[in-house]
Amino acid sequence: MLISARLAVVALFATTVLAGKRGLCWTYFDGTLDPGVFNNGDGEVVAIYDYETYAPPSTNGNGGLGFIGMQRCLDCSSSPIADLASRQASQGWATVFTLNEPDINSITPSQAASWYIEYINPLAIKKALPAVTSSPTTGQGLSWVSQMISACAGRCYFDYINLHWYGSTFAAFQSYVESAHSQFPNYQLVITEFALQNPAGGQADQVAFFKQAFPFLDGASYVQLYFPFVATSPALYQQYNPSGVSYTGTGSCLYNNDGSPSAVGNLMY
Repeated sequence: MLISARLAVVALFATTVLAGKRGLCWTYFDGTLDPGVFNNGDGEVVAIYDYETYAPPSTNGNGGLGFIGMQRCLDCSSSPIADLASRQASQGWATVFTLNEPDINSITPSQAASWYIEYINPLAIKKALPAVTSSPTTGQGLSWVSQMISACAGRCYFDYINLHWYGSTFAAFQSYVESAHSQFPNYQLVITEFALQNPAGGQADQVAFFKQAFPFLDGASYVQLYFPFVATSPALYQQYNPSGVSYTGTGSCLYNNDGSPSAVGNLMY
């Protein structure tokens, strides 16, 4: 469906010619951070999303990166579904991500398909199917995606399969990404959350993991974009999302507490 990796990335963002694959997974509590510190002119970091259809809260707007809106919910006060089309039009984003982990949040594939046809199809931009977990349980993860596509019955228009992954080894991550490609060979993948799951070695283990993961993803022609989890600082993560810290630890944070790139952040460019 997509002509080439370079041309496809250009199509993601309306105003800038870009060739990299890396992006920032931003949070609502990142208002004191600057995404522009990762936009150093090398073109490796090209995108930013914040789980919402409003612009990223920060000290520097989008930091010169291409913003991707995300309708993470069927409908919610932060991103009302009634405002989706108008926010897209006013902000000019050229790609939309949809539903955050519906496979573990009681949204059925048929419900998602009907919602997608009504609200996402009309957007004349690039589209990703809902972001699913890496759960191997039937009815979750890639199984849920397959069931949604079946429920769509050819009526859902999309460009990307959207994946999340947390686990213990690079080998497991690589196997998961490759299995997703094997299952959906005609579509590009976007990986919008991934990290080791609270490794014993903390940041050092996360650095070792990403040192393997980034070259693998850069070399995979079927991967369009990827977003290591998470673009925040340890202090902010601890303060606003302690349950997330329990799950991943703080070692994968892209920022230090002073707002400079962390050891993982320095791998981004």
